[in-house]
Amino acid sequence: MTQGARDLAGRMFGSWVEDVNKLTLRADLSAGLLGALLVLPQGVAFATLAGLPAEYGLYSAIIPCIVAALFGSSRHVMSGPTNANSLALFAVLTPLAAAGSPGYIQLALAVTVLVGIMQWLVGVLRLGSLAHFISPSALFGFTSGAALLIAVHALKDALGLPSPESHGAGALLVSVGAHLDQIHKGAVLVTLVTLGVALLVRRLDKRKPNMLLGLVAGSLAAAAFNAWAVPQGGTPVSVVGAIAQPWPPFHVPSVDWRTLPDLLSLAFALTIVALAQSISIAKAVATRSGQRIDANREFMGQGLSNVVGGFFSCYLSCGSLNRSIPNYEAGAKTPLAAVFSAVLLVVLVALSAPLLAMIPNAAISGLLLLVAWTLLDIPRWRQLIRMQPGECAIAGATLAATVTIRMEVAILLGTVLSLMAYLHRTSRPAMRTMGFDSRGLDRRFVVLEHQQDALPECPQLKLLRMEGSIYFGAAAHVAHRLHELRSAPDAPRHLLVMAKSMNFIDLAGAQVWEDELAARRAMGGDLYFHRPRPEVLDMWRRTGFLERLGADHVFPDKTTALHTIYAKLDPSVCAGCKARIFWECQPQNPQSEH
Repeated sequence: MTQGARDLAGRMFGSWVEDVNKLTLRADLSAGLLGALLVLPQGVAFATLAGLPAEYGLYSAIIPCIVAALFGSSRHVMSGPTNANSLALFAVLTPLAAAGSPGYIQLALAVTVLVGIMQWLVGVLRLGSLAHFISPSALFGFTSGAALLIAVHALKDALGLPSPESHGAGALLVSVGAHLDQIHKGAVLVTLVTLGVALLVRRLDKRKPNMLLGLVAGSLAAAAFNAWAVPQGGTPVSVVGAIAQPWPPFHVPSVDWRTLPDLLSLAFALTIVALAQSISIAKAVATRSGQRIDANREFMGQGLSNVVGGFFSCYLSCGSLNRSIPNYEAGAKTPLAAVFSAVLLVVLVALSAPLLAMIPNAAISGLLLLVAWTLLDIPRWRQLIRMQPGECAIAGATLAATVTIRMEVAILLGTVLSLMAYLHRTSRPAMRTMGFDSRGLDRRFVVLEHQQDALPECPQLKLLRMEGSIYFGAAAHVAHRLHELRSAPDAPRHLLVMAKSMNFIDLAGAQVWEDELAARRAMGGDLYFHRPRPEVLDMWRRTGFLERLGADHVFPDKTTALHTIYAKLDPSVCAGCKARIFWECQPQNPQSEH
């Protein structure tokens, strides 16, 4: 490749183009083969979870994987079908059409294109930072709720029971309970064999494709059971059936575009889910690789992958943690590993189509149960309960909403709850009374609360440290606390606010200090500030408060502040004071405060 071609490719795809050589190509090819092997069982399982024929999961691991890798930001993220996206798509589309029906498939492809457009717009408009407002606790609760739904939806095939008339989780559980006498022994056997082998392989060597080996073991168990049971008149274990073709065909989604407003609302909710997953997975991989992620470029890449994928029979995709982490650990150097993975997957499907048709549905259910257990992450729930009860409550509420109401509403609910919890915490900024810990030369400022060896407070000057922002939500609390300090018996008339930790004020916050200044001067005292931040001073200048306060009431250090304010105290009170905590209180030792 000429230097000019390299420069053009670098501008289109990223700086990784410059690093491509024989060594990286060899490493990427090896990692790509692992990625193809990993996605083979996942693609089939996740398509089933999404209510689509098995081949759509494989298609979604080909085109989107290539486009997202080439136009995204991460060198190691592999895109394709995921459990959360599959379940979310199933949840929002089943009220509109029967899962697996032609109409359902067309809706899935159309919504995928719409989601891709929204993702791309988020990146182009540089709104990638919005993803940071999706709370980790809400996302964890959503993931755990999705895990429970995955397990519920997997039960039917795991037990070999007939499909219920309704698709809701509750209806599925009721149907399972009503048909327990019809449990298929062969399906249960296949499920247990698949689970057992996958768990055993993962325990012995995490680098091995445990899901693939579990699927192979389950398929062999089904073949053995069918060979034994069918001749005796038994019912065979059901299988996936023939895959239409190994490569994704071009197809324009055919839907009634009069339903576009409804589809847009669904696509918006799915975009939130996909964006949250994409940035979380990209960051998770980046923490291992040390690569810096451009969120906007990542969203543009994911958006393009879904737009293009929607026209090539692919359903909603995003970064897959189950493939991205193994891809990095397998030694992938550039996004070409994802390209190799997609190409090799086509080859694998073409060569193994007859074998793929023999995969039992119960084996896929076994893999889904394994995925569900992994997603549930019991150790993290224990940690949240022990260390962050508030965040645990948010995660629990999101989990409950995920399994009981619409999934997109659940993640929005969790995010709103997280923002409300944050606003509640910040609406009560800390206001700490300060003083000194000893009379020695090394005395220092300390928070008086719970400080046993602290000196008494000055009867004329209150020292207060302000921590946090004073905005409209916190103004009432701060004003109430200041009023309490003024109204206390024998309250000091002067107030020095140590404001370097007062990060931000708005107009409501500025009014709090206007009122405090008026109240302090009305009682014969005054208000002073130590080291307010530049943005706070700027707000005070714009509102005129700094002029009313007086620039000489703002001090750069505590020594100057105490020396200046001491000169304004009432000498008659000082004469009878026994506290004498400032150096200025000691006529025989007129040293400066230190």
